[in-house]
Amino acid sequence: MLSFFKSDKKTSNSTGQPLSLAARLKQGLQRTRDHLNRPIAELFGSHAAIDAELYEELEAILLTSDVGVDATQFLLDDLRQRVKREKLTDAGQLRAALQQSLQALLTILQQPLDTAPHTPFVIMLAGVNGAGKTTTIGKLAHYFQAQGKSVLLAAGDTFRAAAREQLVAWGERNNVAVITQEGSDSAAVIFDAIHAAKARGIDIVLADTAGRLPTQLHLMEELKKVKRVIAKADAGAPHEVLLVLDANTGQNGLSQVKSFDDALGVTGLVVTKLDGTAKGGMIAAIAKTRPIPVRFIGVGEAQDDLQPFSAAEFAEALFG
Repeated sequence: MLSFFKSDKKTSNSTGQPLSLAARLKQGLQRTRDHLNRPIAELFGSHAAIDAELYEELEAILLTSDVGVDATQFLLDDLRQRVKREKLTDAGQLRAALQQSLQALLTILQQPLDTAPHTPFVIMLAGVNGAGKTTTIGKLAHYFQAQGKSVLLAAGDTFRAAAREQLVAWGERNNVAVITQEGSDSAAVIFDAIHAAKARGIDIVLADTAGRLPTQLHLMEELKKVKRVIAKADAGAPHEVLLVLDANTGQNGLSQVKSFDDALGVTGLVVTKLDGTAKGGMIAAIAKTRPIPVRFIGVGEAQDDLQPFSAAEFAEALFG
């Protein structure tokens, strides 16, 4: 069986107890935290007063951390309002205020996924090559099982070599059935998986699709076809269209969000590999440019490191 978890990252504290969700999030965002929080702390520590120069330097730090122009402007405007409203005079007081501003910005993205309205609840996953769709499906299977839900996987990536084998390995790891077919196209595999889920009384269907670039227009059209076929298998499905984004893409991820949303009507995002990048600020950019709910974030390689997004916990992990 393939192995997917080779990580030296600590998953327990000094007493051997598993790290809490908040601790794993803080650890997973360490690179973004170092890139963003440390220079901000140094900036606030080096300025005695809150002045125009401080705001200019803060703007430069935010922009180089992939926060984006629109989100940076929002944070600076909100920070100025908090300074005035709370009568802050010392630069050292800005850390907590900036954390509150970031949380306020990100709150629009915090909308947990509710699978209760439909059975089976069909989730279609899309994204560019290498974003981590198949791995995300395996982690989502684990997440939903932990909620007591039954899960079925559809091996809809019929293009990438070994994609089917990788998904089957995830199914074995989680003791979840995988619908796969040799020689069939993606739409046919997912169509059969939905009917199988109905027959077996399955709660959740996770449908994989092949990775593709937004510029590959014929492949984007193929993805639209997959969505149409899913609707034929179950009226109203897919009930969730998740776009998987690799956090390492930073600002480039925004163009992916726009292209896939225009093509499919994306209903939620999964931002992966936040533990391996300093570009976690791109989530703030998403909040201002295309505020599609961030359903989950990936902050490590372990199955439990795929977590529902929380604006307060994210801001706390960066600045708290």
